[in-house]
Order: sequence, then structure tokens, then C-alpha cells
Amino acid sequence: MPGDPNMLLSYVNLKLRDFYSDLDAMCDDMDVSKTEIEEKLKNIGYTYNSERNQFV
Repeated sequence: MPGDPNMLLSYVNLKLRDFYSDLDAMCDDMDVSKTEIEEKLKNIGYTYNSERNQFV
């Protein structure tokens, strides 16, 4: 996972778009903390939108 929040945003949205049905599935499969991702992206103004399956 990229450490830079902007790179993380791009990486996570790509994974969600191309490989996973939702954030929970991605985090479970990749063994990463959903809370940590959400907090890092919230700090740059993005939140997860489940209907769009992406951070907006």
C-alpha cells in the first residue's frame, strides 16, 4: 500500500474498480486495515461511497 495519501487514493480506487465489489472485500483479501485507509483518506477530504464503490 502506498504511504502517500494521494497515491493511496488512486491505488485503492483502482483496486475497487477493477477487482473488488466493496471496501470490506478488498481489505479482507489484502489483509489491510479498513479503518487506517479510511482515516488516511479522510485527512485529504475523501470518504468511501458504497454506492459508487470508490472514495469520493
